[in-house]
Amino acid sequence: MSLVNPRKKLSPSSSHRNAPDKVSARAHAVFRGNGLPWLLLAPSLIILAVFSFFPALQTLRLSLFRANLVVGNEQFVGLANFVDLLSSPKYRQVMVQTLIFVTLVVVLGLFLALGLAFLASKPIAGAKFYRLMLIYPYALSPAIAGTLWLFLFNPEVGAVNSVLGATFGIKPRWLDDPLLAFGLVVAATIWKGLGYNIVFYLAALQNVPAEVTEAAEIDGATPWQNFWRVVFPLISPMTFFLLFTNIVSALFDSFGLVDILTRGGPVYGQTGITTFLLYQLYEDGFRNFKTGAAASQAVAMLLLVGCIVFLQFRYGNRRVHYGA
Repeated sequence: MSLVNPRKKLSPSSSHRNAPDKVSARAHAVFRGNGLPWLLLAPSLIILAVFSFFPALQTLRLSLFRANLVVGNEQFVGLANFVDLLSSPKYRQVMVQTLIFVTLVVVLGLFLALGLAFLASKPIAGAKFYRLMLIYPYALSPAIAGTLWLFLFNPEVGAVNSVLGATFGIKPRWLDDPLLAFGLVVAATIWKGLGYNIVFYLAALQNVPAEVTEAAEIDGATPWQNFWRVVFPLISPMTFFLLFTNIVSALFDSFGLVDILTRGGPVYGQTGITTFLLYQLYEDGFRNFKTGAAASQAVAMLLLVGCIVFLQFRYGNRRVHYGA
């Protein structure tokens, strides 16, 4: 005898009708109180407010004042700080130097990283070891990387000058000559960020479908044509991403290398040849205690990065190809 009441049995159709109701109930689940979400977000919001939002607003306010960090007096001058920046020959030289520096670091760094990543993606013996050694420099802090390069290129006891002196009888003054010092900072910055670029390019190259490159070879494409006409367009989204991250890194992450290697010098023209925008901001704000001038430079750099982002996403992605 059956113990189940046939009247309580559910037909298959009724059970299927109830299933979507349960799914929709789960999909539309909400917090029971309005305060709980804000309570969960409170720690992050407090940290952002104290260390990000408030300093940013304070910087915007100080950019409109002529202030001194030591004296403490503030005088409202409106946009006079920005007018002084744009009319200053020294600051214009710093802007030109920064533009040349960023262009060299980004272009040479991406090309070098792409070539090394392409070689490291080949199935050769010891590939894992080579990849680890290529990525290793990125693990170093800028201060340590700068110290290493300072010891290597020391004019008197550096390893590079020791080899050059024994081989060719020359010992260049790397940190005293403006052109050599500028090239040294560019090379150190490229070397420091090389591992970061190689990691992303390796991932992009390994995701290129083998069928596409094989089809190009069958059609008679040379290795050079295969890479630039087939592989490079497929990894253009990664290049587009690395282009922006390298520009921002060259603008903001080169401070440690410059401070350790050259401290903004040697002097060339109105200022030091390796004095870039961020280092000039540091000198005005923390050496000369010109708080208002430093704040206006920070706002100018913020506007500069905003323009770079707008131009990249407005015009740069026209040459980016998504999908095979």
